[in-house]
Amino acid sequence: MTIPVRRLSALALLGAVLVGCGGGAADTPAPAKPSTPATQSANPAAAPAPPVRKAPARKAPPTLAPAAGGLAAVYTHRAKSPEKVVALTFDADMTADQGPRAARGEHFDNPQLIATLRRLKVDATVFMTGRWAEEYPEQAKSIGNDPRFEIANHSYSHYAFAEPCYGLPTVARPDMAADVQRAFDAFRDAGATNVVPYFRFPGGCYDDTARRALAPTGVTAVQWDVVSGDAFAKDPDAVADQVLDGVKPGSLVVMHCTRSAAPVTEQAIRRIVPELRAKGYRFVKVSELMSR
Repeated sequence: MTIPVRRLSALALLGAVLVGCGGGAADTPAPAKPSTPATQSANPAAAPAPPVRKAPARKAPPTLAPAAGGLAAVYTHRAKSPEKVVALTFDADMTADQGPRAARGEHFDNPQLIATLRRLKVDATVFMTGRWAEEYPEQAKSIGNDPRFEIANHSYSHYAFAEPCYGLPTVARPDMAADVQRAFDAFRDAGATNVVPYFRFPGGCYDDTARRALAPTGVTAVQWDVVSGDAFAKDPDAVADQVLDGVKPGSLVVMHCTRSAAPVTEQAIRRIVPELRAKGYRFVKVSELMSR
């Protein structure tokens, strides 16, 4: 599916090939020879430039076509998966008006969680707000250029797309598509390249009006079938138990990458990952789960 948001190009210029100059002059000029491909290639002025070598194109991530009525499709899990695969997803939340709280020392990031996922070799999808990427551009760039991760869109402002929604301010319908685009722009400005055309509604709140507003952007809305319960949790074992009890082949788990709002997620992951692996599960990104 073609999405109208700006894409980061998957083709990178690897290098220009230089054409060599050759030949010292002889004391007696040699008889002229007919022009041949061999003699032409020795003449830098006449030789055609070799083709520029390009990196292989990155395979476009799968998306779902809009539903009936022009509504953006909603994906929650891989139904009846023949394999024991599970997608762990992490919401990197930060609302547009939380800058002063960050300036006072509140941590909306969780670098230890990302480090643990890397150490455990877990592929994952991070649903990031544009405001988070602006606050932590180096982390956004690092996550968005690591082959283990992909960045998906969680709106720019983390304002609700339907109400009521846990007390969140609400995005006006005419501004919804622009809010999503603004987040994609923030990822690009941070230098992230592994960005996928998926969107998660803040708070998980949506209605047909919101789905219709987002359909022209080409994103697939991605929700979940397993709630980790890590938001504001204080017991990592309770979070781990909830995930371990809920996961089945093809599940999509929602967690958070925000220290202030989900302080025990990293500890829970240290238990969740080995126990699911012991049961035969493999961790995949949403793009892989959706393509299976």
